[in-house]
Parts: sequence; structure tokens; C-alpha cells
Amino acid sequence: MAKAEKATAVADIAEQFKEATATVVTEYRGLTVANLAELRRSLSGSATYSVAKNTLVKRAASEAGVEGLDELFAGPTAIAFIKGEPVDAAKAIKTFAKEHKALVIKGGYMDGKALSVDEVNRIADLESREVLLAKLAGAMKAKTSQAAALFAAPASQVARLVFALQEKRAAEAPAEAAAPAVADAPAAAEAEAPAAEAETEAPASAE
Repeated sequence: MAKAEKATAVADIAEQFKEATATVVTEYRGLTVANLAELRRSLSGSATYSVAKNTLVKRAASEAGVEGLDELFAGPTAIAFIKGEPVDAAKAIKTFAKEHKALVIKGGYMDGKALSVDEVNRIADLESREVLLAKLAGAMKAKTSQAAALFAAPASQVARLVFALQEKRAAEAPAEAAAPAVADAPAAAEAEAPAAEAETEAPASAE
């Protein structure tokens, strides 16, 4: 590839990074041309799936201000540049990867932060934007103004809020489980007290 062509390719990829609401980095080793066409069809409307040389992708990511992905750019690399709702595209990629083991999800990028494979999968497992917002608004007991802000928020921010809510609930679960045990302790002590008194009174009754 000529120097001018490389510069053009890097600029195009950098622009895709800038315009995407999220990206998913994959390795496509072993996939056929027909497989790649099938994956692109499944992403139609939600993302573009581009195959590129790692050296060019690294330069493009740097120019776009995308950090933390360099180690993912190894082997046959293809990137899904998601436009709009990230959940639908992530679901399509995860489903395709289950059916075609040759496709490997390596990580991603969203809201200025690199995503692990687990985080990409968690996004794929989320429900639709409307359902998420309804649940989130209910869980937060949002006021009208707060709810309006949530509905106007980008889908990527909604996903981040859901992650935070899930972690908060996980942290609170052990405390909630321990609470009944603490509450039952006084009752148990009171139940034991009469039994102890009966034992001490028993010898006197025998006399």
C-alpha cells in the first residue's frame, strides 16, 4: 500500500472511531468471506464491520484519541464501529460468536474507556433501551426532571448506569442477608432465658 493510501486509510478509520458510540474489537481468523458477509448483514443498520491492518488501526486509534486498545490489535483484526444503540450490535456480535467459534471478541471501547470482554458481554446481555430506562428510573425513584434526563441520555451512558446499579445491588445483598439474623438474635436470647430459669428452679421444686 502506497504512503498516500495508508494515510487515507488511517484518516478513514480514525473518523470511524470518532463517530462511533462504541466499538467492539474482534479476531476473525478462520471465518470465510461468506461468514463475514453474514455478520455484516446481522449488524446492518447498527454498526459497520471493518477489517484493517493492525499498524493502521493503531495509528488511527491514536489520532482519534482512543487509548487502551493497542494490545487488542494483534492477529487478524476486525472492528465493529457501532452507531447509536450499542446493545443491539453487541447482541448480534455475541450471538454470531456463539454460532461461529472462529469469531473471538477481544474487547471494545465506549465513553472514553476501554472495555473488557466481560463488559462487552454484559452490554450484549442488557435489555432494550426502553426497558432499561424504565427499570432504572424505578430503581432510582427518579423525579420527573431526572427521568427526563435519563431518557435523553445516550445509550452508552444508560449502560454505564446499569453496571453501577448492578454492582450496588451486589454489594448490598450480603448486608441485607445479614440483617434478619441480627434482628432475630434478641428474640433467640429471650427464648433461651425462660429455659435457663426453669433449669435453675428445678432443684428447688424437687426439695
